[in-house]
Amino acid sequence: MQDRAMDHVLDIADSYIFTPYVYPASWPEHGALRQILSLWLLTNLGAVLIYLGLGALSFCYVFDHKLMKHPQFIKNQVRKEIKLSTTSIFWMSFPTVALFFLEIHGHSKLYDNISESSLGWSGLFLSIAGFLFFTDMCIYWIHRSMHHRDIYKHLHKQHHTFKIPTPFASHAFHPVDGFLQSLPYHVYAFIFPLHKGVYLSLFVFVNIWTISIHDGDYRIPGPLICLINGAAHHVDHHLFFNYNYGQYFTLWDRLGGSYRHPSALLGKGPHDHVRKLMAEAALAQ
Repeated sequence: MQDRAMDHVLDIADSYIFTPYVYPASWPEHGALRQILSLWLLTNLGAVLIYLGLGALSFCYVFDHKLMKHPQFIKNQVRKEIKLSTTSIFWMSFPTVALFFLEIHGHSKLYDNISESSLGWSGLFLSIAGFLFFTDMCIYWIHRSMHHRDIYKHLHKQHHTFKIPTPFASHAFHPVDGFLQSLPYHVYAFIFPLHKGVYLSLFVFVNIWTISIHDGDYRIPGPLICLINGAAHHVDHHLFFNYNYGQYFTLWDRLGGSYRHPSALLGKGPHDHVRKLMAEAALAQ
């Protein structure tokens, strides 16, 4: 049996959409060209729906719109974030589909059933922890390398256009930058065993987390402040450039000497700046 995660998604799409409504009968479901085209359509549609859907929910119900009064919030920022994100998703989909194609042809270490893992359920939970540790480590170093002066101006600078990001900035990268930072998610499944259901769930989780660290909600439970890299940490990365490169945790920033305690938790964050400006404006009236 081939070990793959996108096969179920592709089979469902073939059964209910592609075979009856899209492709001619002469195109076999397992033909390489059709599979590549289908994966490309599914990847683009799925990524855009997750980005716009979850981004809109976060923007409407979590993001503090008072932050749009911050002096570093640029004109038409939300529109620019969405434009850059959707463009990036389109171009990122091409190399991503190549990886999915390898996956559905059995080149990954994804498996279907818990019984196929020698470690059983414990192996499943260990794989989740391993995925988070591995991807956090890789993204830290990839992200940090993007700040090298010879690379930054060509790739990562576009993301840092947004000093006070909204949830829509979560995917607003140069396509090469975005793909390189997403690469560890795919690579993990080619190196380590991972249940396909967990793989797909982690893909959704990763997108939710990426949106969450751009959502402007800087509250973090006290015991987790020094452990979890949340929006309060990440906005300081946007504002102060050389700090808090991590994705989920602060571990690699601490080991790499790039950790900065969130200014928002010290009364010196963007919200505090906006409140000060509003108070000054009220006194001036």
